[in-house]
Amino acid sequence: MVSDRCRQQLQAHVDQCITSPSPKDVSPECDILPQPPATRGANAFSVLMSSHSENEAWKEAAVVENKSFRATKSGRRKAPFYKVMTGMPIAVDAFRYGAIPGITAYFLTHAHSDHYTNLSSNWKAGPIYCSEGTANLIVHMLSVDRKWVHALPMNTPIIVPNTGGVTVTLIEANHCPGSSLFLFEGKQTVNAGDSTFKSAFVGSSRTFRYLHCGDFRASPQHVLHPALKGKRIDTVYLDTTYLNPRYTFPSQSQTISACADLAKKLVTGEHVAFTGGEKGMLHTMEKWFPADAKIETDRATSKASNMLVVVGTYSIGKERIVKAIAQALNTKVYCDSRKAAILRCQQDPDLHTLLTKDPYTAGVHLVPLSVITSDRIKEYTERWKGHWDKAVGFRPTGWTYTPSAGADSSPSVASVIAKQPHRQFGPMHLRPMRNSTATYQLFGVPYSEHSSFFELTCFSLSLDWTRIIATVNVGSEASRVKISAWISRWEAERKRRGGGIVPYRSPEYW
Repeated sequence: MVSDRCRQQLQAHVDQCITSPSPKDVSPECDILPQPPATRGANAFSVLMSSHSENEAWKEAAVVENKSFRATKSGRRKAPFYKVMTGMPIAVDAFRYGAIPGITAYFLTHAHSDHYTNLSSNWKAGPIYCSEGTANLIVHMLSVDRKWVHALPMNTPIIVPNTGGVTVTLIEANHCPGSSLFLFEGKQTVNAGDSTFKSAFVGSSRTFRYLHCGDFRASPQHVLHPALKGKRIDTVYLDTTYLNPRYTFPSQSQTISACADLAKKLVTGEHVAFTGGEKGMLHTMEKWFPADAKIETDRATSKASNMLVVVGTYSIGKERIVKAIAQALNTKVYCDSRKAAILRCQQDPDLHTLLTKDPYTAGVHLVPLSVITSDRIKEYTERWKGHWDKAVGFRPTGWTYTPSAGADSSPSVASVIAKQPHRQFGPMHLRPMRNSTATYQLFGVPYSEHSSFFELTCFSLSLDWTRIIATVNVGSEASRVKISAWISRWEAERKRRGGGIVPYRSPEYW
């Protein structure tokens, strides 16, 4: 089982990433762990980077990350090797470490706080490169001076100034708005960064390709992207938040549709049956509530204005669920002015047209995730002086997902991809949370903007790579050794399959 300590640490990363400024250590008993790179003996670069030197580099990084903060002579903390692209003067999501030696370009994958820690109005270490949406957000939220912020177009190779000719292509990460993968292509020209372990390929004529995934929700669209298709990636920096067979939740599009459909059914008073219980029996809504508190189901008198839909979100993220529900109900979306300003930083005109400053004309309200509890949703609804007499709340987070009892904790890779999970997922699968009542109905939604274990497996089998480095929870050797077994399995299965993309149901999900 996953330990309580491990779950708390990982949830801190996933649930808005507000407390973890960098990858954190995880106890040895934790099952959701990142990995050291896989070995590929036929390639000289991979042999070097999988050698004793790299193992020592991981140990060096772990020491740095696990220490309490101690300023160096330069007044900053050293950056671990995996924050700097090997042989390139480029750092990604490394603002915590200030001005890193030899770095001329700082990249930000997305505007979640554990990725931009220490980035502020005082930043002057060097140019920051990111998507336009992320650029708008960090200028608005952090007051970073615009002169340092360089917004790059999506899907277009751009030469990064002062990097020896390295090009970068931004690819939609399928995480929060503005999030990007970075594909770096170029020669190794400098041993930048703080690590004492250097690359022997600096100055060689070879072109290297690095794919930095930041946080992402892997999909076939990623491996089919023109910038990646048919190319061999030397190093993949991988978001391994849910690298555990227990976490194979439904696809985003399935979950979004289920939320929109359920909201419409509840608001219009339509009969709803939920799966669950012994042998997958169906239960109507009435089975979940006391007989004297049944929901009014007279469709002739049911009105959208009588029931408020409340969706919990992070500061940035989960917007797609909100849009789908509002569009299904043909209503506006209300949130406070601080949240509205953040939403307007995003490049989403459809969402912008849904927003209203008048809470009484909006059938959907956006609130912090913490509001979706039985006591706080009642308190929130009562703020509007009886305008709504019922409320339904949605709490979307990957931690809502509960694996089935008896699930195999160590399945073969072949069996993982052979069993496409959640072929069907609809409103009947969103069961009411504990303490729901006829007046305040709460639903935990198994929705994450990080890749599930199944998706990570399909992605890693479908992409041609030499080496994988995890970017989440890399603090202990025990963690890295434990998860490296999965990388080795992926490598072996990919060889057995002879390459190619894992068959998918839609370009949006496997």
